[in-house]
Amino acid sequence: MPDDGASQSTNVWPMPKFYFRVKWDSNEMAFQEVSGLDIQSEEIKYRHGNSKDFSVIKMPGMKKFGNVTMKKGVFKGDNKFWDWLVQIKMNTIKRVPVTISLLDEEGNDTMVWELTNAWPTKISSTDLKSEGNEVAIETIEIVHEGLKITNG
Repeated sequence: MPDDGASQSTNVWPMPKFYFRVKWDSNEMAFQEVSGLDIQSEEIKYRHGNSKDFSVIKMPGMKKFGNVTMKKGVFKGDNKFWDWLVQIKMNTIKRVPVTISLLDEEGNDTMVWELTNAWPTKISSTDLKSEGNEVAIETIEIVHEGLKITNG
């Protein structure tokens, strides 16, 4: 009798990446793509002059967070990106928390990325082609001051 998969553990398969939710402050927004969820620890190289080893010591330094890029379809009357970007004035901007959640089949959080003090640094409008047959996509790039990753 063929195996129907009923006896398999639910932890056997990795999660698909196509079912996710983005909350930005208190609003939920639908995106086609999210990228740039990374953290890097810069290295500090050090060697003192009387060391008998002719090599450097490498230590962890400051953490560096990549910019997060999000893409979504253009909808009539939807100016949320532009409204947020226009608020930037002489070193003042509304910084908001952004939460990106990878969801399971029931819509529950399985992995969550929380961005601290996020704000827009770049918005790209769609390209326009008279012979194109694609959906118009706009892109927002946001910077943030911290990334916390949790498993649901």
